[in-house]
Amino acid sequence: MTELSPADFERLRHIRAHRPHEIAETFASRRRRDVLQGDGRLFIIAADHPARGALAVGTDATAMADRYVLLERLAVALRHPGVDGVLGTPDIIDDLAALGLLDDKIVVGSMNRGGLRGARFEMDDRYTAYDVPTMVARGIDFAKTLIRVNLDDPGTVPTLAATADAVTSAAAARLPIMLEPFMTRWQDGRNVNDLSADAVILSIAIASGLGADSAYTWMKLPVVDEMERVMSATTMPTLLLGGDSGAGLDETFAAWESALALPGVRGLTVGRALLYPPDGDVVGAVDTAARLVHRDLPAIV
Repeated sequence: MTELSPADFERLRHIRAHRPHEIAETFASRRRRDVLQGDGRLFIIAADHPARGALAVGTDATAMADRYVLLERLAVALRHPGVDGVLGTPDIIDDLAALGLLDDKIVVGSMNRGGLRGARFEMDDRYTAYDVPTMVARGIDFAKTLIRVNLDDPGTVPTLAATADAVTSAAAARLPIMLEPFMTRWQDGRNVNDLSADAVILSIAIASGLGADSAYTWMKLPVVDEMERVMSATTMPTLLLGGDSGAGLDETFAAWESALALPGVRGLTVGRALLYPPDGDVVGAVDTAARLVHRDLPAIV
């Protein structure tokens, strides 16, 4: 991967140390596009995992720890014409902006979550990254939240309230906001997402009612069994999420392809599975996924 050079990274470090104001100026001059255009579908590369302390990919516990490697892989992905944009926390998005990689791309601002895996405060998921006023001021195109609903943990209540406020504020600003809900439970001292169809449907019902205005609300949902039944639970535009499932990529691609054909599904938001594929071929993995979303992509020379 040769998308970025040592000189690019030296410039990035120099901007952060000596000219941090240039990052805001880069956002102000960024070429923007409509959220939906062409075939009306979206393929977003997700890179908000490090801020949640989620550095593992497969059996490698620190795969995403090297920021320079991550940025190189993101640059490779963003160069693909079928990649519509990127999802990240401010540290990632600011790096990409300073590197000049965000023109003509959808930028999705992750509001992140405070409840780090394994922490005593894990279910306290108040938002700790982007807020709506900053996203509006910076020209961020889309907001993203992650909502874990644990019926046995009181930490869920402030999370729901904070999400409702975010949805209301985003709608007032006409900022699309995607909600990524999960029903979770404590199991052997760990918080585990329930990926049964019934649990996903319940999470959709809860998340859909958050906020005083749902006009700009999208869903970001896992691909699970009985996806037809899952998608019948919402009229909101939906992006499929593709996490580090542990399944082989061929199996994963097949599941995505089937789910992408369902009514209401508008595209795909994937990070680790494509940025760190088992064979190391980021270009190939991104290209395959992009063609699942955008069927009429021209061949890459």
